Amino acid sequence: MKILIRSAALAALVCSLFAAANAQATAGSADQAEAVLQKAIQNVGGERYLKVSSQVGRGRFSMFKDGALVSFQSFLDVIVFPDRERTEFKGGAKSKFVQTNVGETGWVYDGDTEVLRVQNEEQVANFKRGVRVSLDNLLRGSWRGQGELTYVGKRQSTLGKRNDVLKLVFKDGLAVEFEFAADDGIPMKASYKSKNADGEEVTEEDRYAQWIDVGGIRSPYIVDRFTNGKPSSRINYESIEFNVQVPDSIFDKPATAKELKKDLKL
Repeated sequence: MKILIRSAALAALVCSLFAAANAQATAGSADQAEAVLQKAIQNVGGERYLKVSSQVGRGRFSMFKDGALVSFQSFLDVIVFPDRERTEFKGGAKSKFVQTNVGETGWVYDGDTEVLRVQNEEQVANFKRGVRVSLDNLLRGSWRGQGELTYVGKRQSTLGKRNDVLKLVFKDGLAVEFEFAADDGIPMKASYKSKNADGEEVTEEDRYAQWIDVGGIRSPYIVDRFTNGKPSSRINYESIEFNVQVPDSIFDKPATAKELKKDLKL
């Protein structure tokens, strides 16, 4: 009986020690993650970056399939943080597509068919997921209270370079990994799982390049998207403006498609 009691006591002690060690490791991982995150925030502009309320970007958007360019469009992207966005794509004189989202709602306009309609649940869900896995969402801290950020470790990057890896897991299971250059803290990439049009799970990865300083705020002017390791799209900014006065009305769904034939002016 004494041996059993002692064995039970020993088992309880071992469990207690393991629990304490795991708690300490988790706390250490969270502290390391926060340190990497704060370093990255300072790299992109610190308080100036965090105080940005709106962003207007202009540039070119390219799509690839099997390594070949399949479409090339200009775009105007207007964001009012945290969850309002209107993007206009133009592929020619008459080819125009507009996608607008405000939180739980959205609408789209297809200039080829001149159809204006409300977004369906899947389209809204895709937008919301895009916001959650974005670099801005991580750096601005909108995920706090909705997920847990941990430090994964270092990962090989280019020759002689390593990245610090952070993993953000939301309460519903959505997980995204972010990589930052270990030497200067610059954001390098983000990756997560999603499903394609056929319902198959794929790995989406955004790689950030050509960082440019605009008024003390640094932004990647090139964002390359890879799907299962193959290039699928490229965002190439020509200009980015911050804290632009954006009328609320541009996010409202127009009464008719005719109102969208004119270019958006800001």
